[in-house]
Amino acid sequence: MKCKFFLFLFYILIFNSNLLGDENKKTLKIGLLAPLTGPYSEIGDSLLYSLQLALEEINDQNVVVVPRDSGFNDNEKLNSAIENLKSQEIKIIIGPVTYDEFEEVKKYNDINFISPSNIDPEFKTNIISIGVSLESQLEALIKFINKQKKTKTVIMYPNNHYMNMIEKKINSLNLKNVNTFIYTPNPEVLTGEIEILTNYSQRKNNLKLRKKIFENKKDDQSIKELERLEQLYTLGDVSFDSVIIIDFGNNLKSVLTSLVYTDVNQEKVLFTTINQWFDESIFYENTIKTIYYPSVNYNEFKIYNNKFYQKFKIYPNEIAILAYDALGLIYYAWKEKGEIKSINDFAFKNKIKGKIGTFSFKNGKVTQELDIYMTKSNKFIKF
Repeated sequence: MKCKFFLFLFYILIFNSNLLGDENKKTLKIGLLAPLTGPYSEIGDSLLYSLQLALEEINDQNVVVVPRDSGFNDNEKLNSAIENLKSQEIKIIIGPVTYDEFEEVKKYNDINFISPSNIDPEFKTNIISIGVSLESQLEALIKFINKQKKTKTVIMYPNNHYMNMIEKKINSLNLKNVNTFIYTPNPEVLTGEIEILTNYSQRKNNLKLRKKIFENKKDDQSIKELERLEQLYTLGDVSFDSVIIIDFGNNLKSVLTSLVYTDVNQEKVLFTTINQWFDESIFYENTIKTIYYPSVNYNEFKIYNNKFYQKFKIYPNEIAILAYDALGLIYYAWKEKGEIKSINDFAFKNKIKGKIGTFSFKNGKVTQELDIYMTKSNKFIKF
């Protein structure tokens, strides 16, 4: 605990050292809200390290980051941290980390917040979220699927506490030629549900009936046809030609396994999912030949991770790269505008390139232009 305190104190001193310079210089003071203590302190450490990298790259002595421990979904700590930053006349803050804290920070309408959350890309009164939003991912996937000339897409997502949010976002996009399918995360129930989606029983029966036609025939053509049918598990196509699976980790792998078990033809059906942050464990899901997903720029992601590791000997939390871009975004706005008065100062006409990709700020909304990657031969390949 004592070691942790000195680490926190060290960063307070490092990030504020620029304040000792010429007081007449115009200084950009940026607050950071992060869980610097407690069970989520690993996230806070990653954010601190990431901002140190960003400050080194910016290399401007007039930029100062002031970190404060805001806990994790702890309103008392959050408010205390904000009040402390406010007392130092800080008007722009990176944070809060989670969307659940948005309601609490809205009341500080004289402070602007740049959050790494990805839940809501629309500008709030004083909050901008720059996380990789589900809207940006779905738009990138639908564009990709259309280019592959697929016209019957099923969006699959689990029945959990994110379900209503996912449905709201899907409905807001007014997608065409798209159906939705809600499944139970429990693997014991999941396969049966996907059997219904894929009409598995009927397709198995189709094969059985077809084989009976040729079983007692002795001509060469019938024998060859029966041999061909013996290699199949089902007969007939499913009612869709592409899927978008909104899930992660073992749940995603269970869905993929069930789709393969129900004999969905991977040559005819396009398998896609949402951003996996280049999770290599998906390589070991060997039932799937190729899966596609939208993502941040892989080369930039690797460069950033390697640079982070070389300096700090640990790999960053995924959210840390968003803080890196948040600082760059704030600095760009400050240099362009001279000062930051409100979140409207971030409504740039031009696109902004960051580590995670290219940002667009239009109609009061943040959109990321994402690349499409595919997994093949244990590699992530840009499509």
